[in-house]
Amino acid sequence: MPISLTKGQKVSLTKDNPGLSKVVVGLGWDVNAFDTGGDFDLDTAAFLLTDSGKVSRPEDFVFFGNLSHPSGCAQHMGDNRTGAGEGDDEQIKVDLSLVPPNITKISFTVTIYEAEQRRQNFGQVSQAFIRIYNEQTGEELLRYDLGEDFSIETAAIFGELYKNGGEWKFNAIGSGYQGGLAAICANYGVETE
Repeated sequence: MPISLTKGQKVSLTKDNPGLSKVVVGLGWDVNAFDTGGDFDLDTAAFLLTDSGKVSRPEDFVFFGNLSHPSGCAQHMGDNRTGAGEGDDEQIKVDLSLVPPNITKISFTVTIYEAEQRRQNFGQVSQAFIRIYNEQTGEELLRYDLGEDFSIETAAIFGELYKNGGEWKFNAIGSGYQGGLAAICANYGVETE
């Protein structure tokens, strides 16, 4: 039975799952009935961060334009441009055993592509969630439903995996940003064009 988290809750991933190394982070959402008529293209990303809370190099930003981290520890499984269908809309595979020693946190974000031009925001998105499951067994380990209503935000940090001593933990963040992907990239030290 997966652990269902609330905003701000932290839980150990590896303590109760010794030997766990390969996990899949699934993110999903629906567009509510009051949409703008245009397609919503939500994009997931993973930022691999050092103790400074920033990336150490551009390759530490894994997204639709850089699908795999050089270490092999994080792999984006591709861009879903509509959010249609049940279950995960996008997935990022993480191999905890391959995470470089200087990386202490992996932050998972979702942004709305061309949100300003399309006049879209997270207020028009419902049932957003992040879940983590064991890649080898398919067992869902935890899930966090972003119940909060974001009204004007165009980007959100769903949650983060972080190293604490010898174990990996998960923190349910659920915080929104205005300014889309550029704002989140600036927050994590990624230069954008």
